[in-house]
Amino acid sequence: MNGFTVNPDLLCVIPPELHKVEDITRILDEHPEIKFVSLVAVDLAGNDTDEKIPIADFHDNLTNYLNGEAVQTDGSSVVLPGIATLNDGKVDLIPDPDVVWYIDYNYSHIDTKTGLPIGTLRIPSFLEHNGKPVCSRSVLKKSAGFFEKTLTEHLKANPSLCEEIGFTVDELDHINLIMATELEFWVNSPDEKISTEQLTISQELQEQYWKRTKGVVRTALEQVILLLDLYGFNPEMGHKEVGGVKAAISSSGDYHFIMEQLEVDWKYSDALQGADYELCARIFIKEVFRLHGLDVSFDAKPLDGVAGSGEHTHVNAVAFLKSGKRVNLFAPADMKKDYLSRLGWGSLFGIMKHYDLINPFVSSSTDAFNRLQPGFEAPTHCVASIGMDVLTPSRNRSVLLGVVRSEDKKAVTRFELRAPNPHTNTYLCLAAIYQCMLDGIEYMIRSGKDTKALEAEFTKPYGTPGDYLDTDRLYRCEEDIFESMTSDERDRLFGKPAATVYDSMLVLSEHKGVTDILCAGDVFDRVILDSYARAMLERWEMELRERIIPENRSKIRSYTKRHDDSCGYDSARWAEIMELREYLAKNTDTSSSLFDRIKEAIASGDAAGVSELQIEMNNKMNILREKYRDYCNNQI
Repeated sequence: MNGFTVNPDLLCVIPPELHKVEDITRILDEHPEIKFVSLVAVDLAGNDTDEKIPIADFHDNLTNYLNGEAVQTDGSSVVLPGIATLNDGKVDLIPDPDVVWYIDYNYSHIDTKTGLPIGTLRIPSFLEHNGKPVCSRSVLKKSAGFFEKTLTEHLKANPSLCEEIGFTVDELDHINLIMATELEFWVNSPDEKISTEQLTISQELQEQYWKRTKGVVRTALEQVILLLDLYGFNPEMGHKEVGGVKAAISSSGDYHFIMEQLEVDWKYSDALQGADYELCARIFIKEVFRLHGLDVSFDAKPLDGVAGSGEHTHVNAVAFLKSGKRVNLFAPADMKKDYLSRLGWGSLFGIMKHYDLINPFVSSSTDAFNRLQPGFEAPTHCVASIGMDVLTPSRNRSVLLGVVRSEDKKAVTRFELRAPNPHTNTYLCLAAIYQCMLDGIEYMIRSGKDTKALEAEFTKPYGTPGDYLDTDRLYRCEEDIFESMTSDERDRLFGKPAATVYDSMLVLSEHKGVTDILCAGDVFDRVILDSYARAMLERWEMELRERIIPENRSKIRSYTKRHDDSCGYDSARWAEIMELREYLAKNTDTSSSLFDRIKEAIASGDAAGVSELQIEMNNKMNILREKYRDYCNNQI
């Protein structure tokens, strides 16, 4: 049993109000176990930097750091293609004084003088290249600032928007964008293998969801919640998710053969702080479970055939009044009459009409698309649920977006976007959401429509023209879209979704028109969008060539003959399997395998061709897997 315990006496955070030279100096002098400082910036792929600056050097330059003086570093190794290049790779790290700084402890490295784990003060920071902000954190900061400033101007110009939900413009102090995420992940004992069939059966029987955690998983989960509380996250709960199997117990009373899916949630924060919290949470969760001998995966789809891990993202906007009162801007004046305020409807319109602009920042990897498949409580199509009626909140788990509300609690009203996963770049995802929300709000103001007219447009039947929303689209559905519709019907009613990274990134190649929404207020620009799309496409192609195809080839090689030739039924089934194996993986004198055709398309720069071939490969690998499973099940 690991001896790790949560120490409530450790210094965990330094809040913004203490980011002064005298306060920082005093705090670090009182805590000699803090030996290093790391300036944490986030590149366009969502990777965080982690350099180790000795604490003495930090002390010597503290005034400069707090005045925004940059630390120079090599940017050629961070994901900023077309920006930080080999011949112009210098980037600057600028500390952010306006968010919480936190201490990351190495529980495997104990300070001999204090007996405490060695700590690193991690300072969220911005990346600049030639004086221009180029990182994910800077994009979100600009987007939140632009939204809050623009919406404040709209409220002043249209005071009825305030008055209809219970305050006057003169009472308004400021607006904050609020967010939170639900973080799902898998934990397992790394040296033990559990069959996909066991996991699938357990999932179908719902043997794990919300069940009691046991043994080392229980201990680690409890410690994660306690640790997050010390860091100011205000955790709400941790629980089992739908995936996993019952662990075995050894003669010593320890659990082994552990494979479980968990979720941890915490309370809301403003946009930038909330995204920083999520980054911290992943670090803490991995470290705590590692100290108990368990591996954590934040992959969207770590295992074929079982539930993937989502990271449902909740957003809303709040008006802070001079009196100290908070008003949810999405909630209507009368919760029993309307689903949303006009501001809420406008925001919802913007997200749903322009989700193709948000999706590149939500689903940017093959792993992400593998999760978004029918049958695994993950959304596939762009459609929303607002509730069966105004008194019956949405409980539809088959849609992209749910309107969360309670008839007696206005503060609850928010949007839950269900497509993100733990590797979604939350900074860029939120920035895109806010840009699209603003576009919808501006339509709402121009239209002059009241809440009922907005509701009518959002819930219009397929084929009915909308002033803002597309004619041949259905935006609201309260049914289970997987049970009540075929795949073709879903594509027709809600629009055919992107199936590959290439499909998702196509919209970002638009230099005019729709991407202007992202670039409004100089939040995104062509340099950032081009760099991001290039980075995601390069990663997609490399993963296909160097990881996915080799893994598929290994799977195919593991599908071996198990029957003798006396059974014609088995021989016929095996012939079908062999035909698929050879089509996928074997070259001949007259034809190339599908795997090699994908590689050739990558080498020739034919990204559209790569996308089509990947879809074909995925379909045929699924067919092959099912055929081989049926073939094996017939062996006795």
